[in-house]
Amino acid sequence: METQSRGCLRGGRGGGVPSERTASCLLLTLIIGVSCIHALEMSTGKVPFLEAVNGSTVLLPCTYASCIGITNLYFKWEFNENGTMQKVADSVIPTDHVKPNKVNIYRERVEYVGSSKENNISILLWNVTFEDAGVYTCFGKNPKEKGKNHSAIFTLYVVEELRVVDNTLTIIIASCVGGFIGLLMAFMLLKNFTLFVLAKIEEKNKECLVTSSGIDNTENGLSGSKSTPKKA
Repeated sequence: METQSRGCLRGGRGGGVPSERTASCLLLTLIIGVSCIHALEMSTGKVPFLEAVNGSTVLLPCTYASCIGITNLYFKWEFNENGTMQKVADSVIPTDHVKPNKVNIYRERVEYVGSSKENNISILLWNVTFEDAGVYTCFGKNPKEKGKNHSAIFTLYVVEELRVVDNTLTIIIASCVGGFIGLLMAFMLLKNFTLFVLAKIEEKNKECLVTSSGIDNTENGLSGSKSTPKKA
């Protein structure tokens, strides 16, 4: 971005009114600067919560993204236990697409399953219990951003068994919609069939009229051609 800015400054010298190139460069620099205000982003997915059965294994997802790259990115997972943040796991990723240093695990039944190639720092919880339910925070800090902190939360619900969803209303609505569509299709078919029959009848009537007219003209011609017998 500094190289781009210097090029813009060189292009703008020599006149009081900024050139078109200078204005374009400044606009590009402004866009890059605004887009990189929050250079590091942490995400726990589009649906940041999960309902899991007691005793199952669950994935707590988290990914990061940075438009300026990373250097010694520090990340950690924390669990909010009755208002106190308990560290679950942490480590440092030296640079982009490089495996993190030793991942420290501070909680039982936790496994790090992330991949630096995919900017993934997710963890697994094995054999979850009701005590594991709560809010987890995925935290990241990139020294390139001069100490700015970023985080995303993920909420885990632990239940004895998954709730059975009552689909009765959905089935009724789907049946009504399907029935309406079926009736509409039947009406359209009946309409097209009726129009087809009427067209055929009209066509046949026209043929009959033409034939009848031809017969009448023939009869009239024959009757007009008869000569009147001469009187003796």
